[in-house]
Amino acid sequence: MTTPTAQLSANGVSIWLDDLSRSRIVSGGLKDLIASRNIVGVTTNPTIFANALAKGDGYQDQVAQLAAEGVGATDAIFEITTKDVADACDIFADIYHSSKGFDGRVSIEVEPKLANETAATIAQAKELFAKVNRENVMIKIPATKPGLAAITAVIAEGISVNVTLIFSLARYREVIAAYIAGIAQAKANGHDISKIHSVASFFVSRVDTEVDNRLVAAGHAELRSKAALANARLAYEVFEQEFATAEWSELAALGANVQRPLMASTGVKDAALPDTLYVTELVAPQLVNTMPEKTLEALFDHGVVPAASITNNYEGARADLAAVAAAGVSLDDATQVLETEGVDKFIVSWNELVESVETALKAAK
Repeated sequence: MTTPTAQLSANGVSIWLDDLSRSRIVSGGLKDLIASRNIVGVTTNPTIFANALAKGDGYQDQVAQLAAEGVGATDAIFEITTKDVADACDIFADIYHSSKGFDGRVSIEVEPKLANETAATIAQAKELFAKVNRENVMIKIPATKPGLAAITAVIAEGISVNVTLIFSLARYREVIAAYIAGIAQAKANGHDISKIHSVASFFVSRVDTEVDNRLVAAGHAELRSKAALANARLAYEVFEQEFATAEWSELAALGANVQRPLMASTGVKDAALPDTLYVTELVAPQLVNTMPEKTLEALFDHGVVPAASITNNYEGARADLAAVAAAGVSLDDATQVLETEGVDKFIVSWNELVESVETALKAAK
């Protein structure tokens, strides 16, 4: 009998797990999810690593070694996280090759404190790529204004990029333009552009959280839980439009790969909503959905997966966003707030990660 996760995969959506820890790697748990839950990639961020390091499972020996070498917390984080990512890349190597590079991907993020520093983001992206030293790694760069130039420059170096923290359609168009510019530069630089891949991580549930609070305050609670799906669906329409241009067709003819849209933040935050809402209502070909394990298990247990739930809902999505605007809620303002908050939250997680590693290093001495 076909499982919901297998059905989602058959309908064109790549399932990536939004979590990574050393215990998942060494226990075989990650391999099990590949076999039983159809996952074909992994994404990480500072919050995920902070949680993994706080639990400490499997990190004691490496922390002790780093402490003995007198390594500081920031450098220790670099060594610890790149090892996890490299090991996960090895686990996904077969999927990477069989999918011709589209899947089998493991993402690692530049330090969130660099989100508004173009040159420093470029430098660290190159450093992370060199350290992990695996073709199937993706370097995560936030879609801030300064991040856009970094995305182009890193792609131009032949490095695959996961663009994160995208909330608005306007910024998404800028992200695609940055990717296409990077591919053109990579070609000019002599790189094999068929080896370069990218995903654009469009955040979903956080949009409902922010917009719904504003709708309730404006006296329009009846419009709750509509904005995020509408925004995400129209993002897919942007994907279809921007990769159908003459400029892109020329690059595609030379071997360039589309930058796939990735639905992130797909765990439901409102307990009143179906726990698979941001998965089953976002089904389309060439899509990636990165899920926390709780959402993955809910999908596997009781998800009902349609053949498609994006391209047949564009007009409804436009109507929903028009209703939100008519209620006096600015989606542009909400998404800008979310971008700023997203960077700030990752910085908080990064600081927690540094603090926990400092504590572990001191205890190991």
